[in-house]
Amino acid sequence: MNPAPQPGAARVVTRWSVAGLVLLVPTVVVAWIAVLSTYRGGRCLTYGEQCSTVPGEALYGCFWGALAAGLLALVWPRARWTGARVGVVLLQWGAQITLGALILSGA
Repeated sequence: MNPAPQPGAARVVTRWSVAGLVLLVPTVVVAWIAVLSTYRGGRCLTYGEQCSTVPGEALYGCFWGALAAGLLALVWPRARWTGARVGVVLLQWGAQITLGALILSGA
């Protein structure tokens, strides 16, 4: 028999999901600023030389995946399957951290 989920646990999962959604765009913006402030990033922006080899599809996939996972965790019923919601939030944060790392690898 499964124990009933704690109301506090559902609240914590929701807070982490909201935090990830709020930080998604700033993560992308700060990572791109860091990349474009380097010599290589400046050359890529100005002349189209020495640009990152990370495919754009990977960046878009991580962005939209993090956004979708965050929204899914928010609309998921809080009283049911808290463990699954935790997994979705972990997926959200994993995609978001991977996105930042992929952008920064272009520096």
